[in-house]
Parts: sequence; structure tokens; C-alpha cells
Amino acid sequence: MEQGLLELWASTGIANFTIGQVVMIAIGSLLIYLAISRGFEPLLLIPIGFGGILANIPVAEIAGPEGLLGILYHSGIESGVFPLLIFMGVGAMTDFGPLLARPSLMILGAAAQFGIFVTLFGAIAMNLIPGMEFTLADASAIAIIGGADGPTAIYVASRLAPDLLGAIAVAAYSYMALVPIIQPPIMKLLTTEEERKTQMTQPRHVSKLEKILFPLTLLLVTLLLLPSATPLVGMLCFGNLLKESGVVDRLSSTAQNELINIVTIFLGLAVGSKLAADRFLSIETIGILLLGMVAFSIGTAAGLLMGKLMYRLTDGAVNPLIGSAGVSAVPMAARVANKVGLEANPQNFLLMHAMGPNVAGVIGSAVAAGVLLAIVG
Repeated sequence: MEQGLLELWASTGIANFTIGQVVMIAIGSLLIYLAISRGFEPLLLIPIGFGGILANIPVAEIAGPEGLLGILYHSGIESGVFPLLIFMGVGAMTDFGPLLARPSLMILGAAAQFGIFVTLFGAIAMNLIPGMEFTLADASAIAIIGGADGPTAIYVASRLAPDLLGAIAVAAYSYMALVPIIQPPIMKLLTTEEERKTQMTQPRHVSKLEKILFPLTLLLVTLLLLPSATPLVGMLCFGNLLKESGVVDRLSSTAQNELINIVTIFLGLAVGSKLAADRFLSIETIGILLLGMVAFSIGTAAGLLMGKLMYRLTDGAVNPLIGSAGVSAVPMAARVANKVGLEANPQNFLLMHAMGPNVAGVIGSAVAAGVLLAIVG
């Protein structure tokens, strides 16, 4: 009888909890709180937070190789399927019209990726700190956080640094959610009141033919120059072609709604499986969070500085604020640029103009990921 009671006690969660697991369950609960109470990327932080809680429940082994979360991770993230399907849905929801109306805005999206490559060297330099041990592959996966593109960060991390996936995913989506808090101070620091007041002219009309040809042309250029970026760019282009062709509304609607919603649930839970205490609670996680902030801030600053250059070269035709939207947090970064512009000038509507560099940032982050995978992977 006594032996049976001991065995029963040994099978309970109370008897098997570690301090680390309790801490990680608290962190998962915090993510859920921020998603519900503060509206921070709820579509992914709720599944990630809940997955993190499940991954730290002792005995259950739900995040193990044979558990539900482990199976989801292996079949969807380790294989790269979930991020690619997310990219297809993003493509189906994206209007490249603002970018096609003013192709020069592609430069702003490219400039905002500068933070990725600066942070790459920053991560390597952090190896000088005792306890930090980032390989070149680890540093590359961490650096992609600067693109403010969650699916791209997850895709690269799953390829180059799967052990760091949980911290990288949490950092990427947290900073995406904090765009309205992080970006405005940087925008006001690097631009003048006069620059922020700049009103831009109405963009030209973009024909349906242009919108159809764009994803096909982008795919062709990518496969010729940077094949390693083709998985991400290719799925983005396919989703966009479904939308712009106008003849497969059912497929486009599915990609924009049911499919991306289902994949988002599975992706979040699978990422949460990597928030196990033995992997997440380390000094390296702190380093990732700090580097992610640096990467995102540098990306925002680089886009703004390029915007200032375009402002001068075009005699004030381009508002520098839209350069901050070059990070690919679509459409939040564009909305923030519009909000700051309206604060300076109530007649200054920048949303459609900011969407140009914003969608260019999606392409730019995918290209940057392809470069890193080609060099490091």
C-alpha cells in the first residue's frame, strides 16, 4: 500500500516540477497576458505561450519526440513547411501596388535590412562575454530578428540554430508587437519637424497586368541570382499570384484565411515546444533578446537615414518617416509611420506611401535570409 502511494506521488506533477519549469510556465503565462491584455501579436503569442506552458509540464512529455508538440515541430518547423505556408498566406494578403507605383522605395526596404548584418557581427563579438558561445550559424539566425519578420526568423533558425529557435521566435514576435513603442523615439530622434511634415503626392495607378507580372518577375530574378531564397520568395510570389490573377478567388481566400489560420495555430504551438526550461533559461537567451533589440533598432535607423537621403535627392518629395517601415512588420510599421506623420501634420497621410517600403521589407528579409543560408547553411 505504502509503495503504491509512493509510486502515485512520484507520478504527479508536484513531485516532478523543477524551479526552471515553474519559471517557464510563468513566462508562457506572461506571453498570453501580453497578447490578451496589451494586444501584442495575439495570433502567435497565445499559441506560443500556451505551447510553452505545455512543454514545461513534467512527466507528460508532450514536447518530446512522440508528443503532439514534438510531432508538430518535426513535421512543420524542422521540415520548414509551416513558415513557407505562412509566407504563401502573407503573399495572398499583400498588395504590392504601392511599391510598383514608386519602385525606388525598394531601396528603403533594402536599407532596413542593414541591421541584420550589423547584428551578425555583434553576435559573434558577444562570444567575448563569459558564458556566450554563438557559432556563425547561431549569429546568423539571431541577426535575422532585425528584419522584424517572424516566419523568416523561424525558418532561418530551424535551419541554422534549432536549439535557439524558442528564444529567437519570442524575440522576433515580441519586437514586432513593440513596433509602436520602439520606433517613434528613433523616428523623432533622426528626423526634423520639417521633414516629418512633408506631404507626398498621390502615387500613380498600377495596372492589373503589372501586379500579375510582378510576382513572376520577382521569382525569376530570385532563382537566377539567389536560389537559396527561392523557398521563401517563391511561396510569397505564389500566394500573391493567387490574389492578383483574379481567377482563383477560392484558393486566394483559403490562403488568406483558413489555411494561414490553421498553420498559425500549429506554428505557435510548435515554437512553444522549444521553450522548455533546460533550453530557454540560459545567459544566451538574454544575449539573443538584447541582440534582437539592437538589430531591430539599427534596421529602423538605417531605413530612416536612407529616407533622409531620398528626401534630399528628391528635393523634399519623399517623407523620411516611411523609411522606418522598411522593416517587414506588415502593416504595423506602415501604420506607425503614418501616425507619427499625422502628429507633425494633420494633413499628412503616409499609410499608402509607407506600405511601399513595408512590403519591400518582406522581400528584403527573405533575400537576407537567402544570403545567410547560402553563406552559412
